[in-house]
Amino acid sequence: MYETAPRSPVRTGFWIPLLAGVLFCLTVAATGMGFIAIPSENVLRVMAHKLWGADVSGLDPLFINVIVDVRLPRILTSAAVGFGLAVSGAVFQGILLNPLADPFTLGVSSGAAFGASLALLLGLTFATPYSVCLFAFAGGLLTLLAVMAIAGKDASLSPTSLILSGVIVSAILSAGISFIKYMADERVSVIIFWLMGSFASKTWGDVFFTVAASLAGFAVCLYFARDLNVMSMGDRSARSLGVDTGRVRLILLAAATLVSAVCVSVSGIIGFVGLMVPHLMRFVTGPDNRLLIPASGLCGAILLLAADTLTRAVLPQEVPIGVLTALIGGPVFCVIFRRKQMGGERG
Repeated sequence: MYETAPRSPVRTGFWIPLLAGVLFCLTVAATGMGFIAIPSENVLRVMAHKLWGADVSGLDPLFINVIVDVRLPRILTSAAVGFGLAVSGAVFQGILLNPLADPFTLGVSSGAAFGASLALLLGLTFATPYSVCLFAFAGGLLTLLAVMAIAGKDASLSPTSLILSGVIVSAILSAGISFIKYMADERVSVIIFWLMGSFASKTWGDVFFTVAASLAGFAVCLYFARDLNVMSMGDRSARSLGVDTGRVRLILLAAATLVSAVCVSVSGIIGFVGLMVPHLMRFVTGPDNRLLIPASGLCGAILLLAADTLTRAVLPQEVPIGVLTALIGGPVFCVIFRRKQMGGERG
């Protein structure tokens, strides 16, 4: 299904530590960028202080407060969301055998958006600051259950049935979101802003919630990565090799959907990360999901952190992160798609 050049184990294994190193360096650099510029060595001292109590005597207390209370929560949340969306995208493309699949193919984004819009319409943000996140997560989870119910009780959960069910549910939820906007009156701007995505005002609670969900889903997906490789040959071949395709597809579907639902509930709608990143990583790691999934996660974290740093610390005015990723991701994905077409024509 995915045509990539053969990769040697040395070359493919090199990318994981390289991407991890780039992510760490970018995190340090991004933490120092902003209205108050902070040298990288001071950022590292504060990080070391919080991790194992390193000495920070002589360091401006303002730097510590800015790093710990303002920047790191936003930076780590954006990296965790990028990681989760990219991992989910790679898994969805493997499960559904569709190169255009991403975390939102089954309508999870529409479900989360509907839940968040409903919470904002009802004014539930006054009850608890996490009301919008909880409603968005519940909307994404209920959407998954609805898609699986519409797809039928067939234990195999065929990719075609899942995709068609996702399209149906997404269309219904999109109509529901439009109706909520119509009813929102003066609150419509708040709903639209949430739908465009943002990492502003994130807290350590958002960090722990997103990191825990992303790493748990990643562990499940990586555990079944070999089975996902076998399933790419088709259900009949996979069953002959001892893979319970229905069970594996259900587990991976649930894990990837829950991760993407958590990410959307925290950040809002952010497109193209789950669609574009797995395609980029296949050029360098090949189609083996045991390498593709972790590489996609790290690359997704890098790209979304870089985009958030760009809108937070470089642009004169902050642009919603979902708008920025769409503006960047659309042309990049067109280039990738065109290159694959030209490669196919030469072949």
